[in-house]
Amino acid sequence: MGATHFLTRKLAGVSAEMSLNVLAYNLKRVMKIIGTTSLMKAITVQKLVFLPI
Repeated sequence: MGATHFLTRKLAGVSAEMSLNVLAYNLKRVMKIIGTTSLMKAITVQKLVFLPI
């Protein structure tokens, strides 16, 4: 994924940093596989389903 070391020191910080790295990696993968437009449509649909205004 490109991360060779962590910027934080304690376990909680390292865990959060690793989670952000994995999230970024997975989002980049999804954008390459289905495209940005399809991803934005899926996010919008999920937002409307779970957060009714």
